[in-house]
Amino acid sequence: MLEYVLMLIPVVFLVGSVCYAYKSVSLGKRTRKKAVTRQIAAFALVGAACVLGSLTAFAADPAGTTASGDLGVGLGLVGAALATGISGIGGGIAVGNAAPAAIGATSEDPKAFGKALIFVALGEGVALYGLLVSILIINKL
Repeated sequence: MLEYVLMLIPVVFLVGSVCYAYKSVSLGKRTRKKAVTRQIAAFALVGAACVLGSLTAFAADPAGTTASGDLGVGLGLVGAALATGISGIGGGIAVGNAAPAAIGATSEDPKAFGKALIFVALGEGVALYGLLVSILIINKL
């Protein structure tokens, strides 16, 4: 029973942060940065709780008799998830900044379309490289 309650804690953090962000953004522009900061903090707390929970479970049973895997596999999966997630966030930020600039440059000079497209594709490449790294990590497990 305690395990189910402990599994609900990350869900409560995530749902609470999304509700807070929605409410803050609907109230006005001044609180958007605060809402994003709190949402990132909630995601960091959930990630830390999951990693610490898995380490605690492994420390309680180091032989792995009750767990379905070992610590190396679990941390490998966490690393694969971090590689995909962080590269996806970085790629989104890059494309979010490069795409409007590319559209503006293309509207002023249609010949600049090829150069602008390259910069947008470089931002997307970051996310693809993270995905490839996570696939390599998962295949190594």
